[in-house]
Amino acid sequence: MPWYVYLIECRDGSIYTGIATDVERRYREHVAGKGARYTRSRPPVRLLARFEYPDRSAASRAEYAIKQFPPARKRALCDGVPPT
Repeated sequence: MPWYVYLIECRDGSIYTGIATDVERRYREHVAGKGARYTRSRPPVRLLARFEYPDRSAASRAEYAIKQFPPARKRALCDGVPPT
């Protein structure tokens, strides 16, 4: 089963990055206030992107790397611009 890294735009304009096997279910949890503490205090506005990885380990490494990006680079990644 593949794992995904997903990015969510929050109401305050910030971008939340997480991993899941079922992104749609996880997004619904965030919207319902049952997701991460971060999205409970900053409600999600929309799902920006998802990227597939073969396993949890690869997804976790990618999640960590993406979390280090500044917001503009995260948005560029969502728009299809590969990271440099």
